[in-house]
Amino acid sequence: MSTWQAPSTPNPVHATVTVPGSKSQTNRALVLAALATPQGSSTLSGALRSRDTDLMIGALQALGVAVDGADSELTISGAIAPQPGARVDCGLAGTVLRFVPPVAALSSQTVTFDGDEQARTRPIAVLLDALRGLGVEIDGDGLPFTVRGTGSVAGGTVEIDASASSQFVSGLLLSGAAFTDGLTIMHTGDSVPSAPHVAMTVSMLRDAGVDVDDTQANRWRVATGPISPRHWIIEPDLSNAVPFLAAAVVSGGCVRITGWPQVSIQPAGAILSILEKLGSAVRHSSSYIEVQGAGTYQGFDVDLHDVGELAPAVAALAALAATGSVSQLRGIAHLRGHETDRLAALSTEINGLGGQCAETPDGLVITAGPLHGGVWQSYADHRMATAGAIVGLRVPGVEVEDIGTTAKTLPDFPRMWADMLVRGAGREEE
Repeated sequence: MSTWQAPSTPNPVHATVTVPGSKSQTNRALVLAALATPQGSSTLSGALRSRDTDLMIGALQALGVAVDGADSELTISGAIAPQPGARVDCGLAGTVLRFVPPVAALSSQTVTFDGDEQARTRPIAVLLDALRGLGVEIDGDGLPFTVRGTGSVAGGTVEIDASASSQFVSGLLLSGAAFTDGLTIMHTGDSVPSAPHVAMTVSMLRDAGVDVDDTQANRWRVATGPISPRHWIIEPDLSNAVPFLAAAVVSGGCVRITGWPQVSIQPAGAILSILEKLGSAVRHSSSYIEVQGAGTYQGFDVDLHDVGELAPAVAALAALAATGSVSQLRGIAHLRGHETDRLAALSTEINGLGGQCAETPDGLVITAGPLHGGVWQSYADHRMATAGAIVGLRVPGVEVEDIGTTAKTLPDFPRMWADMLVRGAGREEE
């Protein structure tokens, strides 16, 4: 087992950090660009290059689409025309697992999907059953499975329960305009988690010229029609900025994130409201945001249903709150089906360092107290790994197992984290 010694400091962290492009936006843009190839080529600027986005590029190339370019500048052209025997490696990328099967169904070949061992436990049957309901022939109910394309998908109306993942909705929506009769999705569950990600999908579809009606709650209607090729400009990944902003919060320091968009299709407001709840001051400019942490803060109650990807970092913040204070993280029962069971994992790792964390039906209750060093397991989960780094910042002796898993969305995280601690002084102010 390889471990990474999490850097620790008793001093306030002062740093300027630039995070790479949004994984969620990059992978949606790649799929839309592939679907737009009948109309022409598309380009991406600022695209994230990480394991998840490289898996998406590989998946589209397996379907016959050409993806050219170096680093963050990409050109997508060609056609959805896989070779016989095509195989898609999903890795542990939920976006590949759930966005690409509908695209493969539009081809005229049989395409096999598989991925990492951990991916075989991730929910997918809802999407596969929905595609069957739209006339697609699929063998299997989980990885590995096979999509037997016939050159078109009839489309129509489908009812699904997307309570386990908003990606079921987004995966169908992205390809819906290419279906013969368009697509209407009716969500039958209580609520869709991570709703901002569905809103991102709808916004990007409209940017590509697709007619989407989302005026009725839990129903989305996509009209059939061409998806327009275009130039996509990818925003920085704001969820990947959160660990660095958390460093300011727990240390009483000041961290600036460059390139923070003034208007974003990511849940920027939700991120900043959580930080402000912890007594942090947020300063905006046209080219960055800056967070000044209070250093000491009390426990808090937060509903993370719409931003469940922030739960590991927020749990780390809760564990480092003022001793004896209690925090409640709610609305995240669906995290039990992510890269790992994140609720069980967070409880195990916080308690393993001497903390007090208990699972609830839909979240966690964390009572802050003194923590000690030890090994923090990542569970092949990038956000668990970065949560361990946050804890280690204030608790000497924390070793994060498999820090390399951060390459899923932030390939250079260990260096960026170390640089944050050594570049603190001498920052230029406006």
